[in-house]
Amino acid sequence: MEGIKLTALLAVLINLGSCQSVIDVMPEFLAPLENHTVTQGRDVFFTCVVNHLQAYKVAWIKSDSRAILAIHTHMVTHNPRLSVTHNGHNTWKLHVANVQKNDSGTYMCQVNTDPMRSQMGHMVVQIPPDIMDEESSDGLVTQERGNIKLRCVSTGIPQPTVTWRREDGGNITLRDESREKLVVKNYDGETLNLTGVLRQEMGTYLCIASNGVPPTISKRYSVQVHFPPVIKVTNQLVGAPINRNVTIQCSVEASPRAMNTWYKENGDKLLPGPKYIMTEFQQNDYSWQMNLTVINLEKKKDFGGYVCASVNALGKAEAVVRLQELELVEETTPGSIQKNQDTKVRKKIQHNKKKLNRRPYDNNNNNNNNNDDNNNNNNNNNYLNGNDYFGTTQIINGGGSTKTGHKTERPLISPSMSPPWVVLASNCQRLCTSLATIFFIILLTTFHAL
Repeated sequence: MEGIKLTALLAVLINLGSCQSVIDVMPEFLAPLENHTVTQGRDVFFTCVVNHLQAYKVAWIKSDSRAILAIHTHMVTHNPRLSVTHNGHNTWKLHVANVQKNDSGTYMCQVNTDPMRSQMGHMVVQIPPDIMDEESSDGLVTQERGNIKLRCVSTGIPQPTVTWRREDGGNITLRDESREKLVVKNYDGETLNLTGVLRQEMGTYLCIASNGVPPTISKRYSVQVHFPPVIKVTNQLVGAPINRNVTIQCSVEASPRAMNTWYKENGDKLLPGPKYIMTEFQQNDYSWQMNLTVINLEKKKDFGGYVCASVNALGKAEAVVRLQELELVEETTPGSIQKNQDTKVRKKIQHNKKKLNRRPYDNNNNNNNNNDDNNNNNNNNNYLNGNDYFGTTQIINGGGSTKTGHKTERPLISPSMSPPWVVLASNCQRLCTSLATIFFIILLTTFHAL
């Protein structure tokens, strides 16, 4: 009997020893708690994996505020965006939905051992850039050569950088106190100071804020530069024929926009209608082109001076365009040649030398002389010497022109050969010389015979 009691006591002691061995195995974390960088509005969760938890409990705590968020799967906080899940084994998850700025901080997964065991993870919430509407982006007005300041205040995490540029891609002109200017495409900084502003610098400026967190945001600032009207006329004198339409133009620069009008030089205001067509085309923020089309020009009524006038709150300007009549010549075939048929032979050149009479018995010389005369006459019909030439006027007409036509006379070229009567005189001289030689030989022969 005593032996049985001893055996039972030994068994109890063994069981107690084994229980103490089990209790001595403490909970352990199998993986560190992760860190998160998340954009505002997204969802995120922390994962805590614990082995040998036994009777201990897992709790979630926000370290910076010492607030207990949850114990096991029971939520302590009343924040509806927070929740806890357990997979039934060794994994717990803390879920944060629609992350906000105040969710940033350190989160702790803790086991209630003695001493307590825990691990921590950090969450950084990034916020896309935003621009505060401290001042209106409209109505930024200055007089020409005045100053204007543009300010763009941005928020976001991390702090955004602000860059200025022109919406049209143009340059930004910066001037210091000495009016030295620096021309740049972009300018970095929350405040953009524009000094000595010219009309070319008016337009839309963009403030662009970025911090690496999409989306980048921008704001438009409309800068107006006011000045009185200025009118520029490219063609101050315009010519057009009657019964045609003609368009005259003026370029106007003004800010604020001016009221533009057309007048005749006598002061009569022109109104749109069947006779006049008036149009305007905007070329940029401060420049317009005025067009006036006059329909079916009439000779006396429509020619003269036309006045383009422009007026705004700062002043007015005028310019005159003169419209004159052009007479068109009749169009002809280009390159056609017309000859003056009224030609007549003038008197021949008078020479001091006398012509020798042809002798009837000298047939050969006579024929040769006739041939030479004919050839020379054919080549020298237009021989020019004072008033003695056979004149033919040639008029070369091109196509029609808006200018008065004129005749172009082609001068005749002087012949390179001698005139026929000069040739004839030379033949006569040779004949006389030959006859004199023959006569001298006959006389000499007769003298010797005697």
